[in-house]
Amino acid sequence: MKLATYKDGSRDGQLVVVSRDLGTAHYATGIASKLQQVLDDWGFLSPQLQDLYDQLNAGRARHAFPFDAAQCMAPLPRAYQWADGSAYINHVELVRKARNAEVPESFYTDPLMYQGGSDDFIGPCDDVVVPSEAMGIDFEAEIAVITGDVKMGSTPEQALDGIRLVTIANDVSLRNLIPAELAKGFGFFQSKPATAFGPVAVTLDELGDAWNHGRLDLVVQSTWNGRKVGMCDAGPEMTFHFGQLIAHVAKTRNVRAGSIIGSGTVSNKGVEQGGRTEWPKGYSCIAEKRCIETIQDGKPSTEFMKFGDTIRIEVKGKDGASIFGAIDQTITEPA
Repeated sequence: MKLATYKDGSRDGQLVVVSRDLGTAHYATGIASKLQQVLDDWGFLSPQLQDLYDQLNAGRARHAFPFDAAQCMAPLPRAYQWADGSAYINHVELVRKARNAEVPESFYTDPLMYQGGSDDFIGPCDDVVVPSEAMGIDFEAEIAVITGDVKMGSTPEQALDGIRLVTIANDVSLRNLIPAELAKGFGFFQSKPATAFGPVAVTLDELGDAWNHGRLDLVVQSTWNGRKVGMCDAGPEMTFHFGQLIAHVAKTRNVRAGSIIGSGTVSNKGVEQGGRTEWPKGYSCIAEKRCIETIQDGKPSTEFMKFGDTIRIEVKGKDGASIFGAIDQTITEPA
């Protein structure tokens, strides 16, 4: 099934069930009003939502209405936890190579993760408000999962069973703030403002064989200012699958229902073309493009985002239909 949260003036919005083709929706009020309620009591409430979803797809839902992604908050508008990884080691390799640094051996066996702010997510069509262009505004196209309870010490295989929903994310980054923050030794903070998530979160059965043991074997499309800059494969080059990421979080603590785990920037390796390494699938964040330019030409030439820039992130199924709807945002300054 596919679930979304509509704006209603409250912090947590109203849960809606969305048809498979993203054409219609139906309030889930008679079953649950908030997504967190469903995650807390998944075994009892999700079958009821599935029945409503089946009725909606069959055209039998009595109070269906046209679905509008612009009315969506993040599927889970605020979460108990947002932990983002860097599951595509190619992204790390590019960043390190651009500054002539080695990748530590442990990076290939132990995932990189950081704890992000989870009290103020933004909707898929909400503006990305940033205090200054000088902060180095960047998008990051990612896959994310929303979990049920996962016990401390769970194995990656056990952790996979804790995944309830999958969606997409724009993990906005302020690149020019990152070096000073990392130099302090405590990691990202001001350099990671509110994250945006796709209009719809879907259960694993909606993904069919594209869901491959904790990896999503589909292409993440990134379109910056109307120009498609990324067509990156999310599955094959994901070094750590979502079970491994969740198990990493759960190593020393329980992971509770309503936790969101991000994949990090979806990234693909370059290929040799005419004696030069090229990246034909593009990029899922500007920082990676700048690293590629540094490797190829000795310095970056692509600037970070400006006020008025737009970013669209979307994943389509093998039938060409949008699965999660699109993140479609404009970069703006504070009012």
